[in-house]
This record gives sequence, structure tokens and C-alpha cells, in this order.
Amino acid sequence: MFKGCIVAIVTPFKDGEIDEKTYKKLIDFCIEGESSGIVPCGTTGESATLSYEEHDRVVQMTVEYAKGRVSVIAGTGSNSTQEAITLTKHAAEVGADATLQVAPYYNRPTQKGLYEHFKAISETVDLPVILYNIPSRTGVNIEPETVAKLASRCKNIIGIKEASGNLEQMARIKLLCGEKFLLFSGDDALTLPVLSIGGDGVISVVANIVPKDVSCMINAFYNCEIKKAQQIYYKLLPLIKALFLETNPIPLKEAMGLLGLCSPEVRLPLCSMSEENLKKLKKALIEYGLLKEELVK
Repeated sequence: MFKGCIVAIVTPFKDGEIDEKTYKKLIDFCIEGESSGIVPCGTTGESATLSYEEHDRVVQMTVEYAKGRVSVIAGTGSNSTQEAITLTKHAAEVGADATLQVAPYYNRPTQKGLYEHFKAISETVDLPVILYNIPSRTGVNIEPETVAKLASRCKNIIGIKEASGNLEQMARIKLLCGEKFLLFSGDDALTLPVLSIGGDGVISVVANIVPKDVSCMINAFYNCEIKKAQQIYYKLLPLIKALFLETNPIPLKEAMGLLGLCSPEVRLPLCSMSEENLKKLKKALIEYGLLKEELVK
């Protein structure tokens, strides 16, 4: 059920408000691009600046509009355990298929604290839980031994989105947790390497603009068409690099604005991209074949 190209979808804004009409078009675009799932209200969805009401609305809208066409893995994590439980209960009530739980940020819990946090969520809400490890954002790393302890004792903790950038750590997770425990790349630049160590797919940023290419790469790997998978991977790499010239999702939304997918609008404290980096982004889009050069001069 949870495998392949899963899109960490943006939350489009228009004059400071959520642009629901455009959001539904983006869901269709992801599905037409053969994505297998959508993650609303993740890092890419600017969850940190959504109000509780907006957060609940985006999750509910995603479930209702997707209508079972793809899996919906709701981003409902928090650095407050009780807040995460409240958000996750709502996601379960509106019909989300699973929940993505980021490691608590800023308060930097110990490994014991991480274990107790995720355990409390899993025991309170009857919904599959996918852990989200992104030390560069949270300031704390979920160690493989902690993941394995959670996997063995909490039956609804079924996988992890790994964005540590450490392939050896990801391999240890697979070794300790077994084949059934899901491993998703949380970094587009590592999707193919993660697949090679037994990963189950990617929760992707770049798939917001090229979902079909990411899906094709993963399917080619599954079908043992390694050369084809490599060709797509190496084509994607410069575009992926450009999408992280500044803090995600700033470059992504700029790219989506250039491609007519949604407004580039982000919420403070995120801001518009620098002119120098914007030029680099445009160059990457042109070289990929997504943008015509004469349109950006």
C-alpha cells in the first residue's frame, strides 16, 4: 500500500490564504504522474506556519479529494506529544491512510524521550505510523536501535522516512528492523541508492514538478531495468540540487510558479528566492526541458 513515489506536496497560498482550488489541481497532477501517495502538511507543505484549523483542513481536503486514488499519509508530527496526538486523531477521523511523525524539534529529546514520544502516539491512535528522521531540521537523530525498539514493540509503527543522508544508518535500520519495515528516502538525491539497499521508495520534493519521472525511475528499478533507472536518476540530480539552493520549499515554489503550477508565495519567515539563485534555478529548469529559455529572459 505504501511504496514507490510519494509526493510531499506543497500547500499553495494566494494572498496569504490557502488556495484550495489550486491545491486540488496539484493533487490531480501528482496522481496523473503515477504517484502512489501524497503527504500533506509535511516540511514541504509548510506545516510549521499553518494554523491548527488550516492543518486539519488541508488533511481533510486531501483525503476527500484523493478519494482513495492514492494513499494519504498525513503529516501530523509535533515537538509536543499531546499536540501530535491531537493532530493524528483528526487525521484518523477524516480517513487518512497513515501518519508521518517527525522527530520532535527544538526541545531535542534523548533516545528514551524519542521512544516514549512515538510510543505514546502509536498507542493512542489506531493508524499506521511512519517515523520521520531529519536531523538537519530537528537537531536530533533517531538512532537505528531506537527505530528497531519501536518497530518491535509498536505494531502500527510500520516504517521510516530517512533524511539523515547517512546510507550506512539506513542499512542498519533495514538490518535491525527486517524486510517488512518500510524505508523511504527523505532525500531525492539518495532515492536510487536507498532503493539499492532495500528501500521502498521516496517521499519526494522534486515529484511536485516531475512526478512521472520519479515514478518511472522507481518502477524501472523494481523491473530490474537498472540502466534506465540510472539514466533518469542522473537526469534528475541537477534539478534536485537546484531545488535545494535555498531552504525547502522556497526554490520548489519558485519553480512551480515558473511552470504555472501554483503561486511561488511562501509564508514568513520563509521569503522569496535571491536573484542569483533564481537564475540558477531557471537554468536547471531549462536544461531539464521543463522551461523554454526565451520565456525567462
